[in-house]
Amino acid sequence: MYHDKYQLISHYERSIVFVESLANITEEQWRMPIEPGKWTVAEVIGHLTPWDKFVVKQRLPFLFTEESLLKGPDVEEMNANAARNSCAQSKEETITNFINQRHQLIDALYQIVDKQWQQPFTIGASELTLYGYFASLVDHDVHHFSQIQNIGAIKWISSI
Repeated sequence: MYHDKYQLISHYERSIVFVESLANITEEQWRMPIEPGKWTVAEVIGHLTPWDKFVVKQRLPFLFTEESLLKGPDVEEMNANAARNSCAQSKEETITNFINQRHQLIDALYQIVDKQWQQPFTIGASELTLYGYFASLVDHDVHHFSQIQNIGAIKWISSI
């Protein structure tokens, strides 16, 4: 298997373990802002799920086809909706939704053939590779997981 593909999948598998471990934090920690004026742990985890779903349903199926990529959602609107939903859900529901969607993402990544990982594609005016695209998504995860770790909730083990 292509080495970079393995690194990315490994990160996503560890992210599931990390989020599963959040079931052990208190409800107060779960609903606590990661910094003053910032999202809660619930909102941080909750906003990752719709982005994973977007990647699986609206990006991966179209990257190496002749079909045009659909315009991405409005980032602010999608994040606000996800944050609002995660505030209304139980901790268990948010964690379960994250895990289920992240498993779908992992399954989709396993289906990508090795030669496609360095094959360029275009989103808007940007030319990317799959590895570059997913490396930026991994960086986004790591940023948020580090924020959660900084409130003392749980330890994140960096991946890539």
